[in-house]
Amino acid sequence: MNQVSENPVKNRKDPFSPLVVISGFMVACYLTANIMAVKLIAVGPITLFDAGTLTFPLAYMLGDVLTEVFGFKTAKKVIWLTFSCNIFLVLFTSIGVLLPYPEHASETAKAYSLLFSYVPRITIASLLAFLLGELLNAWLMVQIKKKTGQAKLWVRTIGSSVFGHFLDTSLFVLVAFYGTVPMQDIVSMIGVQYIAKLGVEAIAATPIAYALIHFLRKRVKTEDSGI
Repeated sequence: MNQVSENPVKNRKDPFSPLVVISGFMVACYLTANIMAVKLIAVGPITLFDAGTLTFPLAYMLGDVLTEVFGFKTAKKVIWLTFSCNIFLVLFTSIGVLLPYPEHASETAKAYSLLFSYVPRITIASLLAFLLGELLNAWLMVQIKKKTGQAKLWVRTIGSSVFGHFLDTSLFVLVAFYGTVPMQDIVSMIGVQYIAKLGVEAIAATPIAYALIHFLRKRVKTEDSGI
């Protein structure tokens, strides 16, 4: 009787690795932040920031984890993947706006169009700000680590975010709103959003980053974090 050879797939390493999980959550955080950005948060008559500010720092935190554990080259690939997924989201939700709909679903269609009728200038601003801000954040993580070694992880996570969030926030607000709102409002928007992002990063995201990195270092072979 002929023996059936063992399925070679069973001998392979589980493809559902920590890298896949973290990458998936990073993509999800960024896409969620972009959709949540439609909702503005205000206290009284003063608009502070958009709701996406609550989840956007989590994407930065996961970028920190990727850079710290898997290296800059891997983090850069995931950043580009996240960027590509956002283009995919914008493209196909925009196509959805143009598709015909039945009369009985007109209210739903109007709500869909309101949510996904992107202003091209704001879309471009969002894409550029994320890409350049995340790449700067990951690169700074590597540079700070060269100076501090494994110690003082919080210096790397927060220190890189100080510059990454500033570039991201400034670039987005300037590209999206310059020439359409007073410069005083632009400066105010940059300041409030920047402080809000850093606040979420320091209070919530950094402790999560510590826990994830501690967990992963025990289970994942770390890679060279060089560029």
